[in-house]
Amino acid sequence: MISYIIRRAIYSVPLLLLVTLIAFTVITIPPGDYMSRLRQQLTERGGLSREEAIEVAEQMRERYGLDQPFLVQYGKWVMGMFHGDFGYSFQYRKPVFQIIWRRLGWTLAIAFSALVFANVFGLIPGIYSATHQYSLSDNFFTILAFLGLSIPNFFLALVLMYILVFWLGVEHIGGLFSPKFMMAPWSWAKFLDFLKHFWLPVIVTGTAGTAGAMRVMRNNLLDILGQPYVQTARSKGLREIWVVSKHALRNALQPIIMTWGMQMPRLITGSAIVAIVLNLPTTGPMFLNAVVTQDMYLAGSFLLMIGVVLVIGNLLADIILAAVDPRIRYD
Repeated sequence: MISYIIRRAIYSVPLLLLVTLIAFTVITIPPGDYMSRLRQQLTERGGLSREEAIEVAEQMRERYGLDQPFLVQYGKWVMGMFHGDFGYSFQYRKPVFQIIWRRLGWTLAIAFSALVFANVFGLIPGIYSATHQYSLSDNFFTILAFLGLSIPNFFLALVLMYILVFWLGVEHIGGLFSPKFMMAPWSWAKFLDFLKHFWLPVIVTGTAGTAGAMRVMRNNLLDILGQPYVQTARSKGLREIWVVSKHALRNALQPIIMTWGMQMPRLITGSAIVAIVLNLPTTGPMFLNAVVTQDMYLAGSFLLMIGVVLVIGNLLADIILAAVDPRIRYD
Protein backbone atom coordinates (compact mmCIF):
# COMPACT_ATOMS: atom_id res chain seq x y z
CA MET A 1 0.00 0.00 0.00
CA ILE A 2 2.82 2.41 0.81
CA SER A 3 4.40 1.87 -2.61
CA TYR A 4 1.00 2.43 -4.23
CA ILE A 5 0.55 5.75 -2.42
CA ILE A 6 4.05 6.86 -3.45
CA ARG A 7 3.35 5.93 -7.09
CA ARG A 8 0.06 7.81 -7.05
CA ALA A 9 1.75 10.86 -5.56
CA ILE A 10 4.40 10.77 -8.30
CA TYR A 11 1.82 10.28 -11.05
CA SER A 12 -0.25 13.19 -9.72
CA VAL A 13 2.54 15.71 -10.41
CA PRO A 14 2.29 15.65 -14.23
CA LEU A 15 -1.49 15.40 -13.90
CA LEU A 16 -1.62 18.59 -11.85
CA LEU A 17 0.73 20.30 -14.30
CA LEU A 18 -1.69 19.38 -17.08
CA VAL A 19 -4.52 20.80 -14.97
CA THR A 20 -2.62 24.07 -14.58
CA LEU A 21 -2.05 24.29 -18.34
CA ILE A 22 -5.71 23.66 -19.13
CA ALA A 23 -6.86 26.07 -16.42
CA PHE A 24 -4.52 28.83 -17.56
CA THR A 25 -5.53 28.28 -21.19
CA VAL A 26 -9.24 28.41 -20.40
CA ILE A 27 -8.85 31.60 -18.39
CA THR A 28 -6.82 33.39 -21.09
CA ILE A 29 -8.88 32.26 -24.11
CA PRO A 30 -11.53 35.04 -23.88
CA PRO A 31 -10.47 38.23 -25.69
CA GLY A 32 -8.96 40.96 -23.57
CA ASP A 33 -7.86 40.75 -19.95
CA TYR A 34 -8.39 42.50 -16.65
CA MET A 35 -6.55 45.58 -17.87
CA SER A 36 -9.05 45.92 -20.71
CA ARG A 37 -11.84 46.11 -18.16
CA LEU A 38 -9.74 48.54 -16.11
CA ARG A 39 -9.32 50.78 -19.14
CA GLN A 40 -13.07 50.84 -19.66
CA GLN A 41 -13.68 51.66 -15.99
CA LEU A 42 -11.12 54.48 -16.05
CA THR A 43 -12.88 55.97 -19.04
CA GLU A 44 -16.44 55.62 -17.76
CA ARG A 45 -15.98 56.19 -14.02
CA GLY A 46 -12.50 57.58 -13.51
CA GLY A 47 -12.94 60.62 -15.70
CA LEU A 48 -9.88 59.91 -17.85
CA SER A 49 -9.80 60.36 -21.56
CA ARG A 50 -9.55 57.34 -23.81
CA GLU A 51 -5.86 57.98 -24.54
CA GLU A 52 -5.02 58.41 -20.84
CA ALA A 53 -6.91 55.24 -19.90
CA ILE A 54 -5.09 53.28 -22.61
CA GLU A 55 -1.73 54.56 -21.35
CA VAL A 56 -2.51 53.59 -17.75
CA ALA A 57 -3.77 50.15 -18.79
CA GLU A 58 -0.67 49.51 -20.89
CA GLN A 59 1.60 50.51 -18.03
CA MET A 60 -0.24 48.11 -15.72
CA ARG A 61 -0.13 45.35 -18.33
CA GLU A 62 3.64 45.79 -18.69
CA ARG A 63 4.13 45.93 -14.92
CA TYR A 64 2.37 42.59 -14.34
CA GLY A 65 3.80 40.89 -17.41
CA LEU A 66 0.55 40.60 -19.35
CA ASP A 67 2.27 41.88 -22.48
CA GLN A 68 4.49 38.79 -22.60
CA PRO A 69 3.73 35.62 -24.64
CA PHE A 70 1.37 33.00 -23.27
CA LEU A 71 4.04 30.39 -22.51
CA VAL A 72 6.16 32.94 -20.64
CA GLN A 73 3.21 33.96 -18.43
CA TYR A 74 2.31 30.33 -17.81
CA GLY A 75 5.90 29.36 -17.02
CA LYS A 76 6.31 32.16 -14.48
CA TRP A 77 3.03 31.22 -12.82
CA VAL A 78 3.94 27.53 -12.53
CA MET A 79 7.49 28.18 -11.34
CA GLY A 80 6.18 30.59 -8.74
CA MET A 81 3.96 27.87 -7.27
CA PHE A 82 7.02 25.93 -6.13
CA HIS A 83 7.88 28.95 -3.98
CA GLY A 84 4.35 29.47 -2.68
CA ASP A 85 3.60 32.28 -5.16
CA PHE A 86 0.31 31.71 -6.99
CA GLY A 87 0.34 35.06 -8.72
CA TYR A 88 -1.16 38.45 -8.00
CA SER A 89 -4.84 39.30 -7.93
CA PHE A 90 -5.43 42.43 -10.00
CA GLN A 91 -8.86 43.02 -8.53
CA TYR A 92 -7.99 42.65 -4.83
CA ARG A 93 -4.45 44.07 -5.16
CA LYS A 94 -3.06 41.23 -3.04
CA PRO A 95 -1.20 37.95 -3.60
CA VAL A 96 -3.56 35.15 -4.59
CA PHE A 97 -2.44 32.85 -1.79
CA GLN A 98 -3.50 35.34 0.88
CA ILE A 99 -6.95 35.73 -0.66
CA ILE A 100 -7.59 32.03 -1.16
CA TRP A 101 -6.30 31.03 2.27
CA ARG A 102 -8.91 33.19 4.01
CA ARG A 103 -11.80 31.40 2.33
CA LEU A 104 -10.36 27.96 1.69
CA GLY A 105 -10.78 26.82 5.29
CA TRP A 106 -14.49 27.66 5.40
CA THR A 107 -15.01 26.11 1.96
CA LEU A 108 -13.42 22.78 2.92
CA ALA A 109 -15.19 22.77 6.30
CA ILE A 110 -18.62 23.17 4.68
CA ALA A 111 -17.84 20.70 1.87
CA PHE A 112 -16.48 18.03 4.22
CA SER A 113 -19.37 18.46 6.68
CA ALA A 114 -21.85 18.23 3.80
CA LEU A 115 -20.13 15.04 2.59
CA VAL A 116 -20.39 13.48 6.06
CA PHE A 117 -24.00 14.60 6.37
CA ALA A 118 -24.89 13.20 2.94
CA ASN A 119 -23.42 9.78 3.64
CA VAL A 120 -24.64 9.40 7.23
CA PHE A 121 -28.20 10.50 6.53
CA GLY A 122 -28.23 8.85 3.10
CA LEU A 123 -26.77 5.43 3.83
CA ILE A 124 -28.83 4.63 6.91
CA PRO A 125 -32.24 5.25 5.24
CA GLY A 126 -30.94 3.47 2.13
CA ILE A 127 -30.09 0.36 4.18
CA TYR A 128 -33.45 0.47 5.91
CA SER A 129 -35.31 0.85 2.60
CA ALA A 130 -33.47 -2.10 1.08
CA THR A 131 -34.22 -4.36 4.05
CA HIS A 132 -37.88 -3.22 4.09
CA GLN A 133 -38.58 -3.16 0.38
CA TYR A 134 -41.98 -1.79 -0.73
CA SER A 135 -42.97 -0.97 2.83
CA LEU A 136 -44.53 2.35 3.82
CA SER A 137 -41.19 3.63 5.12
CA ASP A 138 -39.45 2.56 1.90
CA ASN A 139 -41.95 4.55 -0.17
CA PHE A 140 -41.54 7.53 2.16
CA PHE A 141 -37.75 7.55 1.84
CA THR A 142 -38.04 7.07 -1.93
CA ILE A 143 -40.24 10.17 -2.22
CA LEU A 144 -37.79 12.15 -0.08
CA ALA A 145 -34.89 10.99 -2.24
CA PHE A 146 -36.57 12.06 -5.47
CA LEU A 147 -37.45 15.45 -3.95
CA GLY A 148 -33.87 15.92 -2.79
CA LEU A 149 -32.54 15.12 -6.26
CA SER A 150 -35.02 17.35 -8.10
CA ILE A 151 -34.96 20.49 -5.94
CA PRO A 152 -32.04 22.83 -6.76
CA ASN A 153 -29.84 23.66 -3.79
CA PHE A 154 -30.19 27.41 -4.16
CA PHE A 155 -34.00 27.13 -4.23
CA LEU A 156 -33.93 24.97 -1.11
CA ALA A 157 -31.78 27.64 0.54
CA LEU A 158 -34.35 30.31 -0.30
CA VAL A 159 -37.20 28.16 1.04
CA LEU A 160 -35.40 27.43 4.31
CA MET A 161 -34.50 31.10 4.73
CA TYR A 162 -38.14 32.07 4.21
CA ILE A 163 -39.31 29.51 6.78
CA LEU A 164 -36.71 30.57 9.34
CA VAL A 165 -37.44 34.27 8.99
CA PHE A 166 -41.21 34.47 8.48
CA TRP A 167 -42.38 31.33 10.27
CA LEU A 168 -39.87 30.86 13.07
CA GLY A 169 -38.86 34.48 13.58
CA VAL A 170 -35.09 33.97 13.31
CA GLU A 171 -33.40 37.36 13.12
CA HIS A 172 -30.06 36.77 11.41
CA ILE A 173 -29.99 34.42 8.42
CA GLY A 174 -27.06 34.01 6.09
CA GLY A 175 -23.36 34.09 6.68
CA LEU A 176 -21.61 32.09 9.36
CA PHE A 177 -21.94 34.60 12.19
CA SER A 178 -24.35 37.18 13.50
CA PRO A 179 -23.29 40.81 12.86
CA LYS A 180 -22.09 41.37 16.44
CA PHE A 181 -19.78 38.32 16.27
CA MET A 182 -18.30 38.81 12.79
CA MET A 183 -15.28 40.84 13.94
CA ALA A 184 -15.20 39.59 17.53
CA PRO A 185 -12.46 37.22 18.75
CA TRP A 186 -13.29 33.56 19.21
CA SER A 187 -15.20 32.75 22.38
CA TRP A 188 -17.75 30.22 23.56
CA ALA A 189 -20.59 32.59 22.64
CA LYS A 190 -19.16 33.08 19.14
CA PHE A 191 -18.76 29.32 18.70
CA LEU A 192 -22.41 28.73 19.64
CA ASP A 193 -23.43 31.48 17.24
CA PHE A 194 -21.33 29.79 14.54
CA LEU A 195 -23.14 26.48 15.11
CA LYS A 196 -26.50 28.24 14.75
CA HIS A 197 -25.49 29.39 11.27
CA PHE A 198 -23.30 26.51 10.13
CA TRP A 199 -26.01 23.84 9.92
CA LEU A 200 -27.95 25.64 7.18
CA PRO A 201 -25.27 25.61 4.42
CA VAL A 202 -24.31 22.04 5.37
CA ILE A 203 -27.87 20.77 4.96
CA VAL A 204 -28.51 22.77 1.79
CA THR A 205 -25.24 21.69 0.17
CA GLY A 206 -25.54 18.05 1.23
CA THR A 207 -29.20 17.47 0.36
CA ALA A 208 -28.63 16.25 -3.20
CA GLY A 209 -25.77 14.02 -2.05
CA THR A 210 -27.96 12.59 0.70
CA ALA A 211 -30.69 11.70 -1.77
CA GLY A 212 -28.17 10.20 -4.20
CA ALA A 213 -26.46 8.11 -1.52
CA MET A 214 -29.85 6.86 -0.34
CA ARG A 215 -30.89 5.66 -3.79
CA VAL A 216 -27.50 4.12 -4.63
CA MET A 217 -27.30 2.26 -1.32
CA ARG A 218 -30.85 0.92 -1.66
CA ASN A 219 -30.28 -0.36 -5.19
CA ASN A 220 -26.84 -1.84 -4.44
CA LEU A 221 -27.97 -3.56 -1.27
CA LEU A 222 -31.03 -5.04 -2.97
CA ASP A 223 -28.77 -6.58 -5.62
CA ILE A 224 -26.37 -7.95 -3.01
CA LEU A 225 -29.15 -9.42 -0.87
CA GLY A 226 -30.20 -11.56 -3.80
CA GLN A 227 -26.76 -13.08 -4.32
CA PRO A 228 -26.25 -16.81 -3.62
CA TYR A 229 -23.68 -16.31 -0.84
CA VAL A 230 -26.18 -14.16 1.07
CA GLN A 231 -28.84 -16.84 0.72
CA THR A 232 -26.30 -19.39 1.97
CA ALA A 233 -25.59 -17.26 5.03
CA ARG A 234 -29.30 -17.10 5.77
CA SER A 235 -29.70 -20.84 5.31
CA LYS A 236 -27.04 -21.38 7.99
CA GLY A 237 -29.31 -19.69 10.48
CA LEU A 238 -27.49 -16.39 10.85
CA ARG A 239 -29.54 -13.51 12.14
CA GLU A 240 -30.63 -11.03 9.48
CA ILE A 241 -28.71 -8.18 11.07
CA TRP A 242 -25.45 -10.16 10.76
CA VAL A 243 -26.25 -11.21 7.20
CA VAL A 244 -26.73 -7.58 6.20
CA SER A 245 -23.92 -5.97 8.19
CA LYS A 246 -21.21 -8.60 7.78
CA HIS A 247 -21.85 -10.13 4.36
CA ALA A 248 -23.95 -7.75 2.25
CA LEU A 249 -23.17 -4.22 3.42
CA ARG A 250 -19.43 -4.35 2.76
CA ASN A 251 -19.92 -5.14 -0.93
CA ALA A 252 -22.78 -2.67 -1.28
CA LEU A 253 -20.54 0.17 -0.02
CA GLN A 254 -17.95 -0.21 -2.78
CA PRO A 255 -19.66 1.91 -5.49
CA ILE A 256 -20.38 4.64 -2.94
CA ILE A 257 -16.79 4.74 -1.69
CA MET A 258 -15.52 5.03 -5.26
CA THR A 259 -17.58 8.23 -5.73
CA TRP A 260 -16.27 9.92 -2.57
CA GLY A 261 -13.22 11.24 -4.37
CA MET A 262 -15.39 13.05 -6.91
CA GLN A 263 -17.90 14.42 -4.44
CA MET A 264 -15.61 16.91 -2.68
CA PRO A 265 -14.77 18.95 -5.84
CA ARG A 266 -18.43 18.76 -6.84
CA LEU A 267 -19.48 20.13 -3.46
CA ILE A 268 -16.93 22.93 -3.69
CA THR A 269 -17.92 24.02 -7.19
CA GLY A 270 -21.62 23.27 -6.84
CA SER A 271 -22.03 25.36 -3.69
CA ALA A 272 -21.04 28.61 -5.42
CA ILE A 273 -24.63 29.73 -6.04
CA VAL A 274 -25.63 28.56 -2.57
CA ALA A 275 -22.79 30.63 -1.12
CA ILE A 276 -24.07 33.70 -2.94
CA VAL A 277 -27.62 33.14 -1.69
CA LEU A 278 -26.52 32.49 1.90
CA ASN A 279 -23.75 35.12 1.85
CA LEU A 280 -21.04 32.62 2.81
CA PRO A 281 -17.33 33.57 2.95
CA THR A 282 -16.29 30.67 0.70
CA THR A 283 -14.30 30.45 -2.51
CA GLY A 284 -17.31 29.98 -4.82
CA PRO A 285 -18.48 33.60 -5.16
CA MET A 286 -14.90 34.83 -5.43
CA PHE A 287 -14.17 32.30 -8.20
CA LEU A 288 -17.20 33.42 -10.20
CA ASN A 289 -16.19 37.05 -9.76
CA ALA A 290 -12.62 36.24 -10.83
CA VAL A 291 -13.88 34.57 -14.02
CA VAL A 292 -16.16 37.51 -14.86
CA THR A 293 -13.44 40.11 -14.27
CA GLN A 294 -10.77 37.95 -15.96
CA ASP A 295 -8.56 37.95 -12.87
CA MET A 296 -6.66 35.07 -14.42
CA TYR A 297 -4.21 34.16 -11.64
CA LEU A 298 -6.97 34.07 -9.04
CA ALA A 299 -9.34 32.05 -11.25
CA GLY A 300 -6.56 29.68 -12.36
CA SER A 301 -5.55 29.05 -8.74
CA PHE A 302 -9.14 28.11 -7.91
CA LEU A 303 -9.21 25.59 -10.76
CA LEU A 304 -5.88 24.18 -9.58
CA MET A 305 -7.25 23.86 -6.06
CA ILE A 306 -10.22 21.85 -7.36
CA GLY A 307 -7.84 19.56 -9.25
CA VAL A 308 -5.72 18.99 -6.13
CA VAL A 309 -8.82 18.16 -4.08
CA LEU A 310 -9.94 15.71 -6.79
CA VAL A 311 -6.57 13.90 -6.86
CA ILE A 312 -6.34 13.68 -3.06
CA GLY A 313 -9.98 12.62 -2.77
CA ASN A 314 -9.57 9.79 -5.27
CA LEU A 315 -6.43 8.59 -3.48
CA LEU A 316 -8.21 8.54 -0.11
CA ALA A 317 -11.19 6.76 -1.66
CA ASP A 318 -8.91 4.04 -3.05
CA ILE A 319 -7.27 3.56 0.34
CA ILE A 320 -10.64 3.31 2.12
CA LEU A 321 -11.89 0.89 -0.53
CA ALA A 322 -8.91 -1.38 0.03
CA ALA A 323 -9.51 -1.27 3.79
CA VAL A 324 -13.21 -2.15 3.40
CA ASP A 325 -12.74 -4.93 0.83
CA PRO A 326 -9.77 -7.22 1.59
CA ARG A 327 -9.95 -8.66 -1.93
CA ILE A 328 -8.61 -5.36 -3.34
CA ARG A 329 -4.84 -5.10 -3.43
CA TYR A 330 -2.85 -2.28 -4.99
CA ASP A 331 0.62 -3.78 -4.53
